[in-house]
Amino acid sequence: MRDLYSLGGDVLLVASDRISIYDVVLPTVIPDKGALLTQLSVWWFHRLGDVTPNHLISATDVPAEFGERAMRCAPLRMIPVECIARGYLAGLGLREYEKTGTVSGVALPAGLVAGSRLPEPIFTPTTKSATGHDEFITFDDIVHEIGDDTAQHLRSLTLELYTTAAEHARNNGIIVADTKFEFGRDATGRLILGDEAVTSDSSRFWLAESWRRGAPPHALDKQFVRDWAVGIGWNREPPGPIIAPTIVAQTRQRYVEAYQRITGATWSSS
Repeated sequence: MRDLYSLGGDVLLVASDRISIYDVVLPTVIPDKGALLTQLSVWWFHRLGDVTPNHLISATDVPAEFGERAMRCAPLRMIPVECIARGYLAGLGLREYEKTGTVSGVALPAGLVAGSRLPEPIFTPTTKSATGHDEFITFDDIVHEIGDDTAQHLRSLTLELYTTAAEHARNNGIIVADTKFEFGRDATGRLILGDEAVTSDSSRFWLAESWRRGAPPHALDKQFVRDWAVGIGWNREPPGPIIAPTIVAQTRQRYVEAYQRITGATWSSS
């Protein structure tokens, strides 16, 4: 959940404390969420810069009223594809596999269950819908839409970014089950990583010590809120439920733990 502003020819991305699940914005905010997501993205943009350039210009040269929630970024012409890498089977990927034995057209071995580690990370793009739900598409669909060279480049970058990030996170006790990247072209036509990078909103983060095939892992992302909302009987339609104070506190703590484990820094609310 981000707000975009024009700032002297650049784009100011401001992450809010709002949270959405199943494409519905909930009425309760999670304190510090926007700052945590922004600062984690900034950390990843610096670390992953050797893999591919990104749109970050500065996280400090921003209007003071936005504090740690804002990034000054280069404007991009975004590519209408959500580039998802999966190393484990969960969520929509699991449901697609259970129906077809594939995810985004990628055939997977028989007998996998929730939480199964895949033989190797796979590229499973989805549509980037302004309204409604995103849907799985195949690599061939992307080739048809944007051309073979760009499609190959997106797949290669997505898997390399995922592999690099997942290795670092695993060394710090977090499994990145899957994550989403978005790309665009800058003024020179270069393919650039944009949006956010490997956060608790764009990824499934599992506490590594809790992982078991077929068993729900300890999630350090918004899956915790999804599970709570479904558990109280919400039908996934607007309006979303008011989040209970204990769930707010636990959600914030999980986002903080993800940030601290990945960056090695202590989080303190500003």
